[in-house]
Amino acid sequence: MTTTRADADFESLLEHIKEQRSFDFTGYKRASLQRRVRHRMEALEIATFDGYQDHLQTHPEEFTALFNTILINVTGFFRDPEGWELLRESLVPELLDRRGGEPVRIWSAGCASGQEAYSLAMLLADALGVEELRARVKIYATDIDEEALAQARQASYSAAEMSGVGEEQRATYFEQVGDRFVVRKELRRAVIFGRNDLVQDAPISHVDILACRNTLMYLNAETQARVLGRLHFALRNDGILFLGKAEMLLSHSAFFRPVDLKRRIFRKVPGESRSRRPATVPFTDGSPWKGEAHDSSRLERAAFVSSAAAQIVLDAEGRLALANQRAAHLIGVTGRDVGRPVQDLTISYRPVELRSHIEEAVNEHRPVWVRDVGWERGGETTTFDIQVVPLTDETGSDIGTTVIFNDVTQYRRLQRELQYANGQLETAYEELQSAHEELETTNEELQSTVEELETTNEELQSTNEELETMNEELQSMNDELQYGNEALRDRQERSDQVNSLMSAVLGSLSSGIAVVDPELRVIAWNARAEELWGVRTDEALGQYLPGLDIGLPVEQLREPLEARLASTSTDPQVVQVDAVNRRGRAVRLRVTMTSIHDPATASSAVVISMDLVPTPA
Repeated sequence: MTTTRADADFESLLEHIKEQRSFDFTGYKRASLQRRVRHRMEALEIATFDGYQDHLQTHPEEFTALFNTILINVTGFFRDPEGWELLRESLVPELLDRRGGEPVRIWSAGCASGQEAYSLAMLLADALGVEELRARVKIYATDIDEEALAQARQASYSAAEMSGVGEEQRATYFEQVGDRFVVRKELRRAVIFGRNDLVQDAPISHVDILACRNTLMYLNAETQARVLGRLHFALRNDGILFLGKAEMLLSHSAFFRPVDLKRRIFRKVPGESRSRRPATVPFTDGSPWKGEAHDSSRLERAAFVSSAAAQIVLDAEGRLALANQRAAHLIGVTGRDVGRPVQDLTISYRPVELRSHIEEAVNEHRPVWVRDVGWERGGETTTFDIQVVPLTDETGSDIGTTVIFNDVTQYRRLQRELQYANGQLETAYEELQSAHEELETTNEELQSTVEELETTNEELQSTNEELETMNEELQSMNDELQYGNEALRDRQERSDQVNSLMSAVLGSLSSGIAVVDPELRVIAWNARAEELWGVRTDEALGQYLPGLDIGLPVEQLREPLEARLASTSTDPQVVQVDAVNRRGRAVRLRVTMTSIHDPATASSAVVISMDLVPTPA
């Protein structure tokens, strides 16, 4: 493909992009623009521009990748710090002194992902404080790239992107969310983001500081001149233009003069140029403006008289030459005042001192505006924007002045209402934001409560499982106790049977039987012992044997009894003692003491068998 054909296809591609996405790249430098487009074509393995245009038609999502390649959004916080330092130390304080308490307007053109706009906000916040920044300063940040603007509106940056921000500013104006840093909402609300094409769209006006950094260098000379004209219009007469290090304005000295050329900071030159006066309203003698079929003087006169704005015209000596109908109605100038010096007219000092502004306009050869002039009449206040315009002829000689009184009462009222509505909207937004934050807090608290309830439920479930386990253990223990009770009842029954049997055995013996434990307490007492000593069984059981009131000499038996209790031998020991039976008769007894031992309980006892020794015949 020839070079001419390739260039034509490339221009066709640019027109297609402009028609489909309203991005006008025709003013960009062709060499760099083609290089970036070819970069996308190589990634897609497309050889020709018309082939790439076909690809765009069938794959609209490719526009995003193409724009990201063309619009190199290289930016950073306080990039090129020398220029920012000059703004901080000198230019911004001077600007704030000049403005007093008036609003300040700043424009970051080509803001990319927002770092330079937020840098401007931090710089002004350092000088004024955040509250006064929000009250006085409006920062407009614009770019042609919607994706970059979306990122800028999020105001969220990585640690690497925060390299230009000092520790103090980072702590004051950012809050850390995870591994990213987010601009605090007080500072974020001072910046207004919007889409603006510097080549096509109208510029923002009455700007004090305009930062347009490393944007112009991508445009060709013709487009640069057109954009610089727009930037010149956007700035106030004492406005500051802050460019990037790669940009110079050596060929545009009629628009801007350098404040610090090395740091790329310029100040606006008022007017279009210093060699050419601004356009004024000329007086004519009629000949250059008369057509063949019309009397232009009559038309001009009629147009002037019926103008919607109140207007008066003074000649070169300062005498009233003309006044239209609106001036007669609004400011009280009549036909009788024509020819009188302006200083003799009420309008010269009411509603504002006009003579100084007229002198300024004539001496400086430029229009002078006096804004927001209030005039109270009949209990009502009318607000004017007054424009004083010097008049010249074809040779550039001063021939008079026109003063135009623009009634902006309704506009100012609507502006105040709009400001009030904006204030109400901002208050409502803050309340909504506060309510949203409260809802988030409540949601977190509810989430925490739900987690606590889930934990409590798990604990209750665990406790229930433990109770079930304990219940099973208790049931098992109850079963064991029932089994043990049955065993005890069986043992008791067997014991009762044994006791009955023992009672029967003891009752059947002819000897008196007493059984004592180691403490010599009676644990068995048979009927023969009752008969022998006159003590019933129920009276004897549990009693201390030596304490029983019977005729048995127990003291004589204590030593052998204790010996039997201490001995493991089961051999009986027999002694004979003299005793007294229940009838008081002396008897001779043979007492047999036999020890018994229970290995299961390690208990012992002594069986005392008492038999009468027969008396010799």
